[in-house]
Amino acid sequence: MRSATPRAERGAGHALSRALAELPRFIITALMLVAIADMLAGVFLRYVMTKLSAAFDLPAIRFFWVEEIGEWSLAWLTFIGAAVGIRRGIHFSVQIITERLPARIRRAVYTTHYALVVAFGAALAFFGWQVAELNAQSFSPALGLNLRWLYLSSVVGGLLIAVYGALTIADVWRGRPPGAAADPGD
Repeated sequence: MRSATPRAERGAGHALSRALAELPRFIITALMLVAIADMLAGVFLRYVMTKLSAAFDLPAIRFFWVEEIGEWSLAWLTFIGAAVGIRRGIHFSVQIITERLPARIRRAVYTTHYALVVAFGAALAFFGWQVAELNAQSFSPALGLNLRWLYLSSVVGGLLIAVYGALTIADVWRGRPPGAAADPGD
C-alpha cells in the first residue's frame, strides 16, 4: 500500500514552484502600478499644486522624490520584465527564417542564441553586483535611499535572464519552441 504523503508533498512543492514562478510577474505588475501612480502624482504636484501654492502664497511643495521613485520603479521593472520576456519568447526574433530551417539546425540556432542570453545574464549579474557594491556608500538625494538597492535590479534581472535562458534551452531540447512555456516555472 502506497502512502499519500509523497503525492501531498509533491503537490505542495508544485504549488510553491508555481507561486515562485508567478512572483516576477506579480512584482512587475506592482511596479507598473507604482510607476503609473508616481507619474500621476508628479503631474498633479507639478502642474496643479505648484500653481495653487503660488496663487495662495503657500510654501513651495517639494516633489523631487517623484523622480526617484519613478527611476527606481522603472529600473526594477525593466530588468525583471526583460527576463520574463525571455521566458515567454516575446522579444524580437526573425521567425520567418528560423521556422524554415530543419529541426536539428533550428535547435542548434535556438541553443546558441539562448546560450548567449545565459552568458549575457550572467555577465549582467556579475558586473551589476560590482556596480552595486561600488555604490553601497551612496544615497539618493531626495529619499536618502542606499543606491545599492537601485543597482541590485541589474543583479536580480541578470540572474533571472540566465535562469530563464537556461530553462528555454531545456525546453528547446525537449522539442518545445521558445516561448511555449507560458509560465516561467514550467
